[in-house]
Amino acid sequence: MAGCALLVGCAQQVPVATNPYPPVPAPMVEAVPKPPVTGQALMWQPGHWEWNGTGYVWQSGQYVPAAGHGALWMPGYWAQTPSGWVWTPAHWTS
Repeated sequence: MAGCALLVGCAQQVPVATNPYPPVPAPMVEAVPKPPVTGQALMWQPGHWEWNGTGYVWQSGQYVPAAGHGALWMPGYWAQTPSGWVWTPAHWTS
């Protein structure tokens, strides 16, 4: 037991880098309307939070042209880089 107490005293605390920005709020619940009638294929882009430099602003969902988008919607998130925390906006990915 005494050996365990000695080992605990030797442990070093490693600082944990924490995100200095508030966490991204949960998505708002949106009713998905019927798509407009157009000659091109559309897909629903969900509403999402955007960081405007001082806080989060809700961007409502909308129909967008399906061409040129990946199949997966990625909400915005904070990523830690060597130069600090960076906001990665919501986007389509493959």
